Amino acid sequence: MAKYRKLGKDSAARKALLRNQVTALFQHGRIITTEARAKEVRKIAEKLIALAVRERDNFETVTVQAKVAKKDDEGKRIKEAQGGKMVPVYETVEKQIKKDNPSRLHARRQMNKVLYSVKEVPSDNAGRKKNTKEIDLTQKLFDEFAPHYAERNGGYTRIIKVAPRRGDGALEVILELV
Repeated sequence: MAKYRKLGKDSAARKALLRNQVTALFQHGRIITTEARAKEVRKIAEKLIALAVRERDNFETVTVQAKVAKKDDEGKRIKEAQGGKMVPVYETVEKQIKKDNPSRLHARRQMNKVLYSVKEVPSDNAGRKKNTKEIDLTQKLFDEFAPHYAERNGGYTRIIKVAPRRGDGALEVILELV
């Protein structure tokens, strides 16, 4: 018996499909797909959530000095002349950052091997680069999903059967996070 379903695709296409669907599941919270695909995506998603739950509190808070550009009331950088050039003025600010311990860093890298990077474009600016946001799904796993599922021992996803698809009769399901 095989360890996984081949889904009628070669290995590269299958891996891309599963990565895409896992990314969409974490971004939107639910996806509609076929039953066979949902069962494969569920395996991957549950492992990633379990990894995030296990490593959720494994970091140190560190205070660092950072150089930040001074800005005026409108949010534009303040510049001053130095040697005939206009150069931004910087100030030193103390910031607190989360520093991952080695096992959490490894978990983050394992997640990044599976998840694609996601850009969110506001609906009113569709097709424009302005106001696009890069969503860090690994951070979302650690900050939102891990505390939510901390008391739960597995079973982070649910499959709800919908109906056969019109074209080929494949059983469609909704895969969602519980």
